[in-house]
Amino acid sequence: MILKSKIDTPLGEMAAGATDEGICILEFTDKQKLNTELNDLTKLLKTTVEDGENKHIKILRKQLKEYFAGKRKEFTVTLITPGTEFQNEVWRELKNIPFGSTRTYLEQATAINKPGSVRAVANANGMNRISIILPCHRVIGSDGSLTGYGGGLHRKRWLLDHEKKYSGKAFDMTLF
Repeated sequence: MILKSKIDTPLGEMAAGATDEGICILEFTDKQKLNTELNDLTKLLKTTVEDGENKHIKILRKQLKEYFAGKRKEFTVTLITPGTEFQNEVWRELKNIPFGSTRTYLEQATAINKPGSVRAVANANGMNRISIILPCHRVIGSDGSLTGYGGGLHRKRWLLDHEKKYSGKAFDMTLF
């Protein structure tokens, strides 16, 4: 069973879902495709969704609070990411983008040794169901522009600014 809870953040309310094995979804509740993603997860995991909370959501809640307070740069909560082998390869690589850094879609494709798969990498990033923890917000266009973020570009900009503030790194914000 997927237990679903709401978590308030500085960027708005988020829906978190977890099975006994780990977190499987973290999305903003105003995301248009949230219900579609939950339906897809129930099919992929052959289960149902009910309101509730388990140990993984409690850990996530604590770690998100620390992240938004600038005290956490990496997440250790257990994740489950049902998807294709390629999607999981892309999602694993997202965790390798350091806090306070960005990477282009081409750099992301090159990092998984598939430089010709830029569009497929962008598509896999778009299928990421675990916002912030799998930091697809750190992936930008080749020209430095903010592109494609399911939570909205205003949130992507906020997250990058937040990480810049707490990383000690300087982004060239004229690119954004």
